[in-house]
Amino acid sequence: MQRIRLLFRLLAIQRVLFRHGLDEFIVQVHLFRPFRFLLFLWPFYWFGRDTRRPRGERLREALQELGPIYVKFGQSVSTRQDLLPADIGAELAKLQDQVPPFPSAQALDEVARAYGRPAGEVFASFEEQALAAASIAQVHAARLPDGADVVVKILRPRVRQQVERDLEVLYAVARLAERWWGESHRLHPVQLVAEYEKTILNELDLMREAANAAQLRRNFEGDPKLYVPEVHWDYCRPTVMVIERIYGIPIDDMAALQAARVNIARLAANGVAIFFTQVFRDNFFHADMHPGNIFVDARDPEYPKYCAVDFGIVGTLSEGDRRYLAENFLAFFKRDYQRVAQLHVDSRWVPPGTRVDEFESAIRSVCEPVFNKPLKDISFGQVLLRLFQTARQFDMEVQPQLMLLQKTLVQVEGLGRALYPELDLWETGYPVLKAWVREQAGPRSTLRRLRRELPDLRYALEKLPGALRRFVEANSADAPPATDGGSAARPAIKGRHAHPGRATTGYWLGAGAALLLGGVLYLGLGIEPQWIGWALGASGLLGLWAGRPRQ
Repeated sequence: MQRIRLLFRLLAIQRVLFRHGLDEFIVQVHLFRPFRFLLFLWPFYWFGRDTRRPRGERLREALQELGPIYVKFGQSVSTRQDLLPADIGAELAKLQDQVPPFPSAQALDEVARAYGRPAGEVFASFEEQALAAASIAQVHAARLPDGADVVVKILRPRVRQQVERDLEVLYAVARLAERWWGESHRLHPVQLVAEYEKTILNELDLMREAANAAQLRRNFEGDPKLYVPEVHWDYCRPTVMVIERIYGIPIDDMAALQAARVNIARLAANGVAIFFTQVFRDNFFHADMHPGNIFVDARDPEYPKYCAVDFGIVGTLSEGDRRYLAENFLAFFKRDYQRVAQLHVDSRWVPPGTRVDEFESAIRSVCEPVFNKPLKDISFGQVLLRLFQTARQFDMEVQPQLMLLQKTLVQVEGLGRALYPELDLWETGYPVLKAWVREQAGPRSTLRRLRRELPDLRYALEKLPGALRRFVEANSADAPPATDGGSAARPAIKGRHAHPGRATTGYWLGAGAALLLGGVLYLGLGIEPQWIGWALGASGLLGLWAGRPRQ
């Protein structure tokens, strides 16, 4: 049954593509050119094809008709206007917030279903005409009974069924790729689809999105660079979210930004700083950074502030990935290509047998031409092409867990290029990253980690007396001999008495471990004065050193 459903969906996708005359895009791909003649055998080719309207408009409408997954693909691509023909880029940009809304009557029905009563009884006022609409949901302006102006985000009806249906298609294509495509062993298409599945299904839960918004707001509370609107939790449901309404200039409205005399250079630099701060300081980053989700508060044009909306997609990294990426970025910034190559080999992103010197040379050839250059002088398309060639040459594996971060980095670079082409990404990002790495190595970061581990430390401390007693008894000269009376026990007893220093060693090790754990616990509890904790820890280390095994 699933295969039949999948077949019908594939036929429906083909029908939409042919109806909008998009076969012209397909036959331009080198791989499909030899099969161009097969188009004439396809029934959809001869009936109802629309080739009169502009190709960008036809592509946008086809993506809208195919559903949320395809719209989100168009949104992501639209952030790279420098890589797209002008007519296609302009049309795909409309997918960011100009997707046709679903009818107001359906929106009111969804609100009533979520709250168990009509919108008129929940809100003081509710505008039936949508403010904006996108692939997953649309938003309506409203006012709460306490007078607060808010926006109400409403999930599209049946959007989950549409998403799950097209995920089946993506999995089918990925499995075919893994079976028949030689590059699949390093690109991991099924794992990439699995990562995307987690991301988009999370986006369908508006309670989760509200929690994301609240977390990001806490992270940037009082920060002059970014404002995150307040969530009204009492009005949030899995299919409806209510959040503070913000007012600002869309990030891609350059005419309005210039009319407001916004300091564009500072705005662009702040955007890069916000990205690195979210990724490395907070380990929680907004991962849907297309222009439809970013506004500018220009009330103080010399110090403009970003305002973010739509928190359905956020990313986090494992501690290992975060530290590895930070070391990679810093090595790039310092032009230490040998270090970059070694990090890739150590992490097994390239095969273990890769020659570091050859990989270093390839990385240098990609990066040197773009250093210390503003974005306007860098051909991002050429950089990507060289990166893909290098990855293929050295059999470099794609890391599915970093897919969101890579997508966000591409979006941020595209926004920076459109906003302020003179921006130097390296010069802007290096201080933020360097400060984070320095902070991670400092005592405050160590104490934070200790506090995080405090419950485990307390549990270990409770077990310490018994463990120490058993340890000392096992290493004491006065420990009782084995009770079996056999001759096998005598060598052990003789050996123990032959080395009376072992008892002293045991005491030193036991005391050192106790002092070290005591110092760690003291610091973890944040008790003043903290020098006592450091003294205990230092004494414990000395004890462990004194009790080290000697030949």
